[in-house]
Amino acid sequence: MRGFAFALGAATILNAVANWKGSAFGVNLRTRAYVELDGSEGIQGLVPDVDNRLIVRAVELTLQRYGLTCGGTVRTKSEIPVASGLKSSSAAANAAVLATLDALGQELDLLEAARIGVQAALEVGVTITGAFDDACASMLGGVVVTDNREKALLHRVEMDSSVLLLVPEERAFSSQTDVTRSRLMSPLADLAFELALKGDFRRAMTLNGLLYCAALKRPTEPSVLALAAGASAASLSGTGPSYAALVDGDSLDDVRSAWEDLGGRVIKTEINNQGASRGRGI
Repeated sequence: MRGFAFALGAATILNAVANWKGSAFGVNLRTRAYVELDGSEGIQGLVPDVDNRLIVRAVELTLQRYGLTCGGTVRTKSEIPVASGLKSSSAAANAAVLATLDALGQELDLLEAARIGVQAALEVGVTITGAFDDACASMLGGVVVTDNREKALLHRVEMDSSVLLLVPEERAFSSQTDVTRSRLMSPLADLAFELALKGDFRRAMTLNGLLYCAALKRPTEPSVLALAAGASAASLSGTGPSYAALVDGDSLDDVRSAWEDLGGRVIKTEINNQGASRGRGI
């Protein structure tokens, strides 16, 4: 039994570490998963030089939902920079869950599928809040607002925008975030959450970036340079080290030029409103 799926990378509007409320949007970067189930014992992850615990646990939890204990393999291939704040873990977990469902021939509500991936991430310790906002953006596409404590989707809308991502060479793991400093920002994160609920995503995103750069001792210069070059919003994505900016055609080259001077890699993409998918030929 073989299954195939992909899920999206995403970028942050509001990081949920401070107050458990989050917002993010899906982007056109994909992680693909391939699952093969057989009569062997246990699930093996076959991604070289990567910690496979998350995708293995995502497959195991999906099988458990249907009372199955069959063995097999799971492998992923990704366009998303790892440990960069662009939701590579959420995409890997979502893709593994969907590929397992595809192999089983089972249908499951996409939010429920995302919750399985969130549980896998919590169990293997790659997230602090469960990252339900990231999981929803990766699974559903568009812009989402969530309550991560309750694993509840509060709002989802489609939005069209080009996106630039600044990806430094540094890696940073969400599980190592300074939670105490982040939660000092809770009153102001509440303001960003209110903006996001009202659909004022651009101001929420820029405010989030300033808050978390202060909390996590990240530079604000990338955001300021992007805004000065014409971006409508800019923020640290997740806990970094990457930054994301919403841009239109007129400012795209100016923002790219400003960021290229900082070093690292600049990726041009778009908000993806379609979300994850499964099946052969993806």
